[in-house]
Amino acid sequence: MKVLNLLLLCSSLCLFLACQTANTDSTVETAKASANAKPVQTQLTKDGHARAYFASGCFWCVEAVYESVKGVKESISGYAGGHTENPTYESSNTGKTGHAEAVEIIYDPKVVDFATLVDVYFGSQNVTQVNGQGPDRGSQYRSIIFYQNEEQKKIIDEKVAALNKELAPEKVAAEIMPYTTFWVGEEYHQNYERLHPDNPYIRGVSLPRLKKFQAKFPHLIKEGH
Repeated sequence: MKVLNLLLLCSSLCLFLACQTANTDSTVETAKASANAKPVQTQLTKDGHARAYFASGCFWCVEAVYESVKGVKESISGYAGGHTENPTYESSNTGKTGHAEAVEIIYDPKVVDFATLVDVYFGSQNVTQVNGQGPDRGSQYRSIIFYQNEEQKKIIDEKVAALNKELAPEKVAAEIMPYTTFWVGEEYHQNYERLHPDNPYIRGVSLPRLKKFQAKFPHLIKEGH
């Protein structure tokens, strides 16, 4: 009986160690996959437009800011920076998918360059606020700036370094991540500020943020905005 119990104990211990090893291997592989994420080369559309990706609080607010900038053809609300496929507004808001509300900016590089879009990004938010902007708090509202190539990363790094020097001892809260996938948001989120000007959130949060940005960068604003 003692021998049998000893054998059972050894068997259980081996199984436990095997499971622990498997879990460790899985964690290591996940970490490696994240570390090995590579940026993609920026591709122009058929009409010569480029794309850029930013996250900075509620996408309604960010979409409206970029829509007002000269050279921006379109701003699309969606999700980026997470680890699941096909995120939705409901799932991303749990914080469990890792995604942040983000925007895809389609712009004419002959009119506005990526560096200027980065200036718009940092100039239209509270750069030191962690996991949110204004009243919107949580990882789904965190600030992320995505780069698609090393040239873009260099531009971002230089601007962040300059801001950190100005802000010291505080620092820029935005994450800097290689772009991988952008998931277009639900139709009812698109052009929300323009289509729902009387919405209490739009009037109380989005429009003040937009007007504050426009007052800082009047030379970048389209006519009629």
